[in-house]
Amino acid sequence: MLRRTVKRSLGLVGILWSCALPALAAPTMIVGLDEKIVWNDEGKPILSPPGRDSVAVVDLADPENPRIIATLPLENSVAGPPVNLAIGPDHAVALVANSVDVVKDGDGLKQVPTDKIHVIDMRANPPAAVSTITAGKQPSGLDIGPRGDMALVANRGDNSISVLAIDGTAVRVTDTIPMNDQVAHVAFTPDGKRALAIKFPAGKVSVLDIADGKVTYNKLDLPTGPWPYNVAVSPDGRLALTADNGNAGASDGSVDTVSVVDLEAQPPRIIDRVVVGDGPEGLAISPKGDLAVAAILRGSNAAKSAYFYNRNGAIDILKIDGKRVSKVREIEVGGLPEAVLFTPDGRYLYVGNFVDQDFSIFRVEGQDVVDTGKRFKVPGHPAAARMSVR
Repeated sequence: MLRRTVKRSLGLVGILWSCALPALAAPTMIVGLDEKIVWNDEGKPILSPPGRDSVAVVDLADPENPRIIATLPLENSVAGPPVNLAIGPDHAVALVANSVDVVKDGDGLKQVPTDKIHVIDMRANPPAAVSTITAGKQPSGLDIGPRGDMALVANRGDNSISVLAIDGTAVRVTDTIPMNDQVAHVAFTPDGKRALAIKFPAGKVSVLDIADGKVTYNKLDLPTGPWPYNVAVSPDGRLALTADNGNAGASDGSVDTVSVVDLEAQPPRIIDRVVVGDGPEGLAISPKGDLAVAAILRGSNAAKSAYFYNRNGAIDILKIDGKRVSKVREIEVGGLPEAVLFTPDGRYLYVGNFVDQDFSIFRVEGQDVVDTGKRFKVPGHPAAARMSVR
């Protein structure tokens, strides 16, 4: 009887574990699909009523053949940097910020800021939305800390950062940090002792200190290139990069920069600016720390009559050697590239092409990035995407 009970119990554990496998066993990507906006031939935004947005949860067990395991009907937006969502380090929870909504305006439609953040239970089978919380106005770029118990969210609409406490799938706002300028994104350092906040119109990256669960802004602001939109921190925490968009979230025909932040200096400082293409937006550093990639808009949602219009965007590949960062090549991708992200082992790179409704899949071979020729179609326009850390 005891042996049968033990076997029955072990069998039940095996069944429960196998049920959890789709969410836990493989690297996972979450993708925000925004179906409320496209651009016409004149480069003007065309709005649609809400109700068709979604968040896709993607299994990457086979990196060249991704598989969608859940599609959740959650509103999200391309308005802002493509990092308005994240998966916790323990793979238990994901957060998705919805920056703007579309509402009726007389006979037409207009975009208005929201204050909502969706919470996803990543261990459910399949992953499922469990709650929506209220944060600051127009929540945008966000990050979950390395311990998984804290998140920071940049609120573009009220010049602040929301501090969230995470306990399993229970998420609540515990503090609001005034930043005195509009902030687009915020990212933790790997040790969780600092975070970097991007001040979009002001052209600065701000350093936040974190100790004993308290986040403090001590007014340390570093000058980036014009209109920084995004920030990524190296795995060793020695440096950070900012994507300096140059034109308030759009292309303008001129080159732009990626600023290099020395985080080991006392105090941290900008030590270089690397020239990249027109309109860097998505930004990622490889888990190995030797490569970075910036998504370049190249006018791919501008008016077709604009001299800088291109049907397709590009990615700029940056080599990292210690604290020296240099551009090594540019590769054409699809229309309006937004998110760029490496798999946790650093062997693959994905680029979300908003216009084409797909992801370009690249293989990383040493310090070379090779196009596999494969595209991963998604059921909508990929506005943002983030990867699990394992």
